[in-house]
Amino acid sequence: MAESAVCPAFQLGRPRYDQSSFLGRFRHFVDIIDPRTLFISETRLKECVALLDHFKHGTLPPGTTDQQLWEAQKVKQAIIHPDTGQKIFMPFRMSGYVPFGTPIVVGLLLPNQTLASTVFWQWLNQSHNACVNYANRNATKPTPTSRFIQGYLGAVTSAVSIAVGLNVLIEKSRTFNPATRLIIQRFVPFPAVASANICNVALMRHNELSEGIDVLDSNGNVVGSSRIAAKHALMETAFTRVVLPLPIFVLPPIIMAFLEKRPLLQAHRWLMLPVHSLVCLAVFGLSLPLAISLFPQMSEIQASHLEPEIAMATDCKVLTYNKGL
Repeated sequence: MAESAVCPAFQLGRPRYDQSSFLGRFRHFVDIIDPRTLFISETRLKECVALLDHFKHGTLPPGTTDQQLWEAQKVKQAIIHPDTGQKIFMPFRMSGYVPFGTPIVVGLLLPNQTLASTVFWQWLNQSHNACVNYANRNATKPTPTSRFIQGYLGAVTSAVSIAVGLNVLIEKSRTFNPATRLIIQRFVPFPAVASANICNVALMRHNELSEGIDVLDSNGNVVGSSRIAAKHALMETAFTRVVLPLPIFVLPPIIMAFLEKRPLLQAHRWLMLPVHSLVCLAVFGLSLPLAISLFPQMSEIQASHLEPEIAMATDCKVLTYNKGL
């Protein structure tokens, strides 16, 4: 009884926490991005997958608890793509987004950027984002490599163009004194990254708008491919990718502008980079689950809002689709 009060009864393929509330989604995605899953061994992963298979076929070993089943599902969801069933390359898993992305964020926010450093860090950031987008895409429909390349080039071009353009405008402006100019330049990465993120998602996944994505009934059966659901999925993902960099690229410059005036950092300038890195890590680590919790990964949509042929093909009033991350 004590365990059931704390740990809900296990449901295969269902989130442990209530996805209708923001708090439930937040707790769910904190599990998904848990960096400890990066260190799960192949043996442990196979054990988790086998345990879930035993549950599916009603052959669970005696004494297996709900907690063990939830933990097994957490491990599987963090490592294996829900559509392809394949392992996601470690740096491109959502659990690796913060550890592998924080050094890039630090680089983007370094003061006194040169043209070369601006281009380099924007290119590296969009390269990482493109790979994360592709690795966590809705894969119910095959995506040609050319689409991936197109999205990648579009995102890099937009990010670099906006970042370099804004920096040039700020440098040439006579309105700002050097100190103000330095502070404003620290905020340039946000509009560049936010715009590029939208471009990245749109270009890499725009084939979903023409081909549609699978929508599922309450039993997990595919009802059909919906372009309307695909539009919802892309809009939700794009909005998330704008919200995500907002605190990451706005809060650290504000915090560092305050900390840099403190006696400790004034006396020990070598601490600037370590402190900056820790600030970025803390803000990034909190911002990621908050942003991706805005919408559930398996989103719901009224069947009546979809194409007529899909609405007529099922008795379910509410269908689900994987929006991707």
